[in-house]
Amino acid sequence: MHLFREESGKMLSALVRLFGLSQVEIAEDIVQDTLLAAYESWKIHGVPEQPRAWLYRTAKNKTIDFLRRERNFQTKVAPAWTDMARQNVAPDAWLDAFFLDDEIEDAQLRMMFACCHPVIPFESQLVLMLRTLCGLSIREMAAAFLLPEDTVGKRLTRAKEKIRQERLLLEAPKGEALTERLDAVLQAVYLMFNEGYKSSTEAGIIRRDLCEEALRLGGLLCRHPVSNIPKTHALQALLCFQASRFDARLAADGQIILLEHQDRGLWNRGMIALGYEHMNQTTSDKVLSEYHIEAAIASYHASAPSFEKTNWKAIFYCYDVLLKISPGPFVALNRAIALGYAEGPAAGIDALLKIEGLSQYYLYHAALGDFYARNGAPDLAAAAYNRALGFVELPAERQLLLRKLAQVTP
Repeated sequence: MHLFREESGKMLSALVRLFGLSQVEIAEDIVQDTLLAAYESWKIHGVPEQPRAWLYRTAKNKTIDFLRRERNFQTKVAPAWTDMARQNVAPDAWLDAFFLDDEIEDAQLRMMFACCHPVIPFESQLVLMLRTLCGLSIREMAAAFLLPEDTVGKRLTRAKEKIRQERLLLEAPKGEALTERLDAVLQAVYLMFNEGYKSSTEAGIIRRDLCEEALRLGGLLCRHPVSNIPKTHALQALLCFQASRFDARLAADGQIILLEHQDRGLWNRGMIALGYEHMNQTTSDKVLSEYHIEAAIASYHASAPSFEKTNWKAIFYCYDVLLKISPGPFVALNRAIALGYAEGPAAGIDALLKIEGLSQYYLYHAALGDFYARNGAPDLAAAAYNRALGFVELPAERQLLLRKLAQVTP
């Protein structure tokens, strides 16, 4: 349920402000207990008229229960909050402030930036945010980083240990400190959306709950004075353009519909227009970020009347620039594909064969198969599709490859 994912991040942020970043496990336990209580109660009694309020009330009550049980209250909770509690006539009234709408929104931003403390390695910052704030599993994060699950798990453990060792507090950075942390926050939102747009789990090729949460967090950052900068709007523009194609990407039976076969009448024009609104707020920055370039690429797709009439030369140029500022095999893969559509399949094949490091990536072999098929070499296409089948994991992606293989096999 998208409500659970969205509100769990908000509740966690508010509770971490209460307990401190070093006690994030306590906050996580309370949030999990709250969601479990909701699941059990709503299964029997149905979803309440105000589910959000129900969750916050339950989280508050569970927090009170914990504090009453906790003998080391003054060491677990900041003294300032202890004093506040003592000054209230009602013993739990002071907790209300933590669950106000404005406070929760602000707490979530603080949590995002707190996770990016400079003493925590950049890679661990991302893992910490994606796990605690965004709710991604170890498997989902491993797919996002293209790393073994064990490696990602160790990064998360090291991040939490660093927080405890350094006794880090949840505090919003200012000035240059905020600028230094913003890149990690934006990257976390970007990776979260990507995992939802092309899920690595069998829960579905598209995880709308993840994408919608990434869009919500991106919008939150765009509205906040400290992160309302062109780079942030460039990322949000990219997410809007990509999200506009949700309804056209899957058939009724769950089969994947590739971009060239999508019904563009199903694309969400309102979301595309919102993407262009954010694009218009990116031009004041002289620094060209990766998000600027990727948003530009997505905008070319969004404005194309058909797959054949897509401005592939402009897209190839964008990937060429992106490869210079952010070199890597996956950017090279997309650049080669764009070149193949701009200058013909032979050019695409030649560019793909020059890429190293993707021999075990199924989309690399699938792209080779596509261009071999377009270039009139069905035997080579079949061989490439078979290699891709050896590395694919999700059933829907396997079915797509099998359909392609059948088209080039007598």
